Amino acid sequence: MARIAFIGAGSLGFTRGLVRDILTFPLMRDATLALMDVNKERLDFARRAVQAIVDKGQYPAKVIATMDRKEALKGADAVLCTILAGGVEVWRHDIEIPKKHGVDIIVGDTRGVAGIFRALRTIPVMVDICRDMERLCPDAILLNYTNPMAMLCRAMQRTSSIRVTGLCHSVQGTARMLAKWIGAPMDEITYVCAGINHQAWYLKYEWNRKDAYPLIRAAVGKKEIYNHEIVRNEMFLAFDYYVTESSGHNSEYNWWFRKRPDLIEKYCTHGTGWNPGVYAYILNEYKKRATTWKKQVHEWFQKGAPINLERGHEYAASIISAYLGGDAFEFNGNVPNKGIIPNLPEDACVEVPVVANKRGFNTIHVGPLPPQCAALNNLSIATEEMTVEAALTGDPHLVFQAVAYDPVSAAVLSLAEIRKMTGEMLRKNKKHLPRFKSLAP
Repeated sequence: MARIAFIGAGSLGFTRGLVRDILTFPLMRDATLALMDVNKERLDFARRAVQAIVDKGQYPAKVIATMDRKEALKGADAVLCTILAGGVEVWRHDIEIPKKHGVDIIVGDTRGVAGIFRALRTIPVMVDICRDMERLCPDAILLNYTNPMAMLCRAMQRTSSIRVTGLCHSVQGTARMLAKWIGAPMDEITYVCAGINHQAWYLKYEWNRKDAYPLIRAAVGKKEIYNHEIVRNEMFLAFDYYVTESSGHNSEYNWWFRKRPDLIEKYCTHGTGWNPGVYAYILNEYKKRATTWKKQVHEWFQKGAPINLERGHEYAASIISAYLGGDAFEFNGNVPNKGIIPNLPEDACVEVPVVANKRGFNTIHVGPLPPQCAALNNLSIATEEMTVEAALTGDPHLVFQAVAYDPVSAAVLSLAEIRKMTGEMLRKNKKHLPRFKSLAP
């Protein structure tokens, strides 16, 4: 009987989808599902929701709910992590303080000044989870869904023996989007995608084994498709390879789109894709959810807890099944760069093709990225490496240096202004950064 632990199980929609998928695999029909969250009310809703799925599918699975992380982890074969360290009331300062200094952020969960501070708060928690796993389930795999993905995975992979990878929707999601644009069935598409999380590149994208990039370029020339992903389409037209993750995210990872109000207006506010580039979009969405989630969950239960029990498209269930001895499964995961991409730094966290099987995570060699793609990745990795080091050592000067190389902050502010902004953010996060003995950047 497999034991699967969910750390941050109160992420209700996500937990429901993951459990549904997990139980469709023969090796996990009778799994013990150990749910853990720090919020008692959310944990209870999660327990009831997961039990409803088990009952509807008549699965011989067992559901456990606990606020004790160690109890959830004990004897686990796989651990899924979907936490938010500090909550929205802390995260909001990552968005609002930079805005006061002229740095306009839409998402702020991956990199840039907001992603850096989210990492500083979250890395100690993630490392502690790994330490618990080393004692309680040393052979388990850890599948991380929490952002900032690359920085968290890098910290865990650097400090722990636990087999860790990070999973993101952007690779398969973008691949499907491109297939739709060129009118191709997804089962006829093959691709090689590599780089870093939220900034990986489709080095090959083929339809029936023929290069589909000419078709993609033609599609981007159509106004309705260009407007769907303005930032990413501009990047594609400039650099010749399509990048993962939405325009809203990618507008934060470079100098070109968010350094002036007129550029934000031109490139970031009129896209018709997933998220418009307006200031604090994701923060405002989180605030809305904080006030409506109880009502939504209550209504879901009142309707009889409806859920389609057919397997969805999440990677996690297939990966866990492969590790438990089921069919091998290939996916794009976040792993240490052991020569996989030679023109990115050794041991940096890269997002590359991986095969999961009973041995764990087996990476596939990619080779060097095109130089124009590697250049942007290398800048992002530099800030990520400084942030991880700062989080592990408590060095506020490294935090300042990481923010100084953030493209949007550097495009808008002087070094003195960046130092002032960083100091203000360190002080606001004081109680969440106990490792930092000094708050002077």
